Amino acid sequence: MLVAKSNYIRKLITESKDSDGTRIDLSDIPGGPEMFEKAAKFCYGVNFEITVQNVAALHCASEFLQMTDKYCDNNLAGRTQDFLSQATLSSLSGAIVVLKSCEILLPISRDIGLVRRCVNVVGAKACKEAMFPCRSPPNWWTGELCILNIDFFSDVVASMKQRGIKPSSLASAIITYTERSLRDLVRDHSGRGVKFSDPENHERTQQRGLVESIVSLLPSEKGLFPINFLCSLLRCAVFLNTSLACKNEVEKRISAVLEHVTVDDLLIPSFTYDGERLLDLDSVRRIISGFVGKEKIKGLCSVSLQRVAKTVDSYLAEIATCLDLTVSKFNAIANLVPKSARKSEDDLYRAVDIFLKAHPSLGEMEKEKVCSSMDPLKLSCDARLHASQNKRLPVNIVLHALYYDQLKLRSGVEGKEGEVVIVPEVLATRGQVKADTTLAKENEALRSELMKMKMYVSDLQKDGGGASSSKSPLLVSNKNSKHTFFSSVSKKLGKLNPFRHGSKDTSNINEDLAGVDITKPRRRRFSIS
Repeated sequence: MLVAKSNYIRKLITESKDSDGTRIDLSDIPGGPEMFEKAAKFCYGVNFEITVQNVAALHCASEFLQMTDKYCDNNLAGRTQDFLSQATLSSLSGAIVVLKSCEILLPISRDIGLVRRCVNVVGAKACKEAMFPCRSPPNWWTGELCILNIDFFSDVVASMKQRGIKPSSLASAIITYTERSLRDLVRDHSGRGVKFSDPENHERTQQRGLVESIVSLLPSEKGLFPINFLCSLLRCAVFLNTSLACKNEVEKRISAVLEHVTVDDLLIPSFTYDGERLLDLDSVRRIISGFVGKEKIKGLCSVSLQRVAKTVDSYLAEIATCLDLTVSKFNAIANLVPKSARKSEDDLYRAVDIFLKAHPSLGEMEKEKVCSSMDPLKLSCDARLHASQNKRLPVNIVLHALYYDQLKLRSGVEGKEGEVVIVPEVLATRGQVKADTTLAKENEALRSELMKMKMYVSDLQKDGGGASSSKSPLLVSNKNSKHTFFSSVSKKLGKLNPFRHGSKDTSNINEDLAGVDITKPRRRRFSIS
């Protein structure tokens, strides 16, 4: 019966060198002994069950044994074809299961067209589910694809692209596949002391190829993938030491949406040969540089650039405690952001202070190099106050902070973000202060002159009992000199007289100054005690 239904076995027996033809080699049959047993049962009329799990292997075995309708009607190959069409490939889940079972049946499953047939069915039904979901949640079909290996998944993605699936739906499928295929790798970057660069590590090699294949499948449209997914993918690429082209592609995508990144996203670990955990600063520097380069082309200091500047400063504060972080690497990242993007440099000052505290052995020159990335004139009032008392900072930075603080106090008031704001009220107050100061000085001078005048008059009164003949010339002389003195005082008092433009009552003025002519009092009144 086997010879009647299997052309392959018939040829083997015909071409066998054994005279009796009792021994033939069927070690290459797809599915192994189990599938040969079912094929034999079919030939002898023994019932067995064809299922979604074994139909692919049974179909491949029937094609291998040449058990087609060409050699016998209603043969095994025809039976499996009917089952595929009517049962398994009528649904998305069934088609995916059959496609999954084809993985261990290569290359014959691909040679006979079974893989291509399943891929087309899966691609078509997945596109239909993406547009008109029949289950909840709507993206349930993305989880079904996760059982496929990366080669078959890539074939399905290509099939969906040909059918015009939306890029967002395709991105959803890729994200789900990546998170499930690299679940442990995405979540664990501890290193565990494994020698990751060991070329003999087969599992590591497979994972490296998986990441590189996933990156090659990413659609080119911007904004399809969340920033945390891209950063996790970059961690995997660095973790597995993928190709430079793979890393650059992920870095370019992160750079395009860098304004949405967080500090935790930028903490990309790297590992040495013995599993020691480090930070991949080179990737971060390339990401920031790519974003800043695009912003410079626009020629404006955008809100996105200002947001990235704050993120970079916070990132520097986070990595500042790393002992292997050198001054040059710190400055290289800090100087990537243009000075105009930082309205306030308080966050950068915090990073510099943490770095100096974590590296106490730095010399004065090295400290100045670290502080060269920071502009002390852009610090807020609180930050300048802290800097003026910070013993870790170089002396010139402290002096800059103190000088500029005084300069701001003299020139105006400080705004919310540290900028100097000159307002009309400040100018008016400043002018009033100057006028009050001048007036106080003039009042002090007048008090001094009046005190001298009182002392002089008192001395004249004491000498009043002397001879009138000898006193007369003196009186004339004193009168002239006193008149001159009163004139100078009157001029100064007149400047401060608030009623010098109106009439005044001088009837109550008592002059007890001897020898002074008061017959024609002048129209002024001023009293200073």
